[in-house]
Amino acid sequence: MSDLIVKSAVKEQLEDQNVAADFYDALNENVADLLETAAQRAEDNDRKTVQARDL
Repeated sequence: MSDLIVKSAVKEQLEDQNVAADFYDALNENVADLLETAAQRAEDNDRKTVQARDL
């Protein structure tokens, strides 16, 4: 699976926190699941365009 997140952006957003290495993998998996669900919702609604409401 490719990286869907930008680690430096995550670290910047969580600037006051330490970020464990495995956090990035878990976040990446969650994003992949979210995208898959959104794509399925669009398909179920006979659309090829994934929209914000699919999230």
